Amino acid sequence: MKAILALQDGRHFIGKSFGAQGEAHGEVVFNTSMTGYQEILTDPSYRGEIVAMTYPLIGNTGANPEDVESERPHLSGFVVKEYSIHPSNWRCRENLDAYLKRHGVVGICDLDTRALVRHIRSRGAQTGYISTVDSDPARVVEKARQAPPLVGRDLVREVTCREPYRWTEGLWHPETGYENPSGRFRFRVVAYDFGIKRNILRHLVSLGCEVIVVPAATSAEEVLAMNPDGVFLSNGPGDPEPIIYAQENIRQLLGKKPIFGICLGHQLIGLALGGKTFKLKFGHRGGNQPVRRGEGACVEITSQNHGFAVRGDSVCDAAVLTHVNLNDNTLEGLTHKTLPVFSVQYHPEASPGPHDARYLFSRFIEMMEKDQRR
Repeated sequence: MKAILALQDGRHFIGKSFGAQGEAHGEVVFNTSMTGYQEILTDPSYRGEIVAMTYPLIGNTGANPEDVESERPHLSGFVVKEYSIHPSNWRCRENLDAYLKRHGVVGICDLDTRALVRHIRSRGAQTGYISTVDSDPARVVEKARQAPPLVGRDLVREVTCREPYRWTEGLWHPETGYENPSGRFRFRVVAYDFGIKRNILRHLVSLGCEVIVVPAATSAEEVLAMNPDGVFLSNGPGDPEPIIYAQENIRQLLGKKPIFGICLGHQLIGLALGGKTFKLKFGHRGGNQPVRRGEGACVEITSQNHGFAVRGDSVCDAAVLTHVNLNDNTLEGLTHKTLPVFSVQYHPEASPGPHDARYLFSRFIEMMEKDQRR
């Protein structure tokens, strides 16, 4: 069945429908990962976005229950060059088409994703519209122009949990399944759910943390009443500036408990410290982003998914700038000069992506150990 992807600037692409039928709108972005499409689909940070994969063959390993990063897909639509009809993998439980249909995700394939990505790199990320029911490109372009932009919206409220819960599942291994270290917890961590990925929680559990996940708007007073050894600020979707309640809670927690932030959590720390954020032209999304650590020659290849960044010069009075993206020199990490607070813009838990930055979870553990000895 014919499908159309239209952009607000008038450019449109004709392809074929797969996944759910219907229409979807969102900011059109691209991801350069070669594997891990199921983790990408279920990452809540993609809320409000239509994701195009640059790797041409998608769906060849199907879908399985182990590779999800949340309870369901959160993106608005999915764009691929070639959809693999016949998946082949020992863990496959269903094909990608059936998985998208089951979760109501509109997909489009058989279009020129290279041309789409080059257009986004030139013109910047912009609102788009996918339709499998409207065959008139001009009408679909107009729908894209009428769709709400991503900037200025609080998307965190759409993906956060409704009630606190405990997470006890550790990292997954092919031979043994999920680790279950319950009863051997050394630290209690309260994790703010701004759109948290499950592999972050698994890393914390496997390192001996009792993890309590709380909704994004949970007050600092409520968090401190849980007597945590540390506070974790998660990844999440969209523009950090409208998340005023989180910024205020972070300010109230500064200096009271060790704090570790990832992605949106990093941006919210920057804002809480009085810094500024800005929107990137087309963002960083993929598993191959080079980041320099410190002033030396150590380079990490990292997994990233963000469309906003913290202005380094806006936080340098309060924090040491610890990591820099080598593609565009944007800020990728900071550490507070006097308080036990640090954060990174990228995803050390990967899923998908390389494991170069896993040491950051151990650094959080060391920070909590040091705080306990005070």
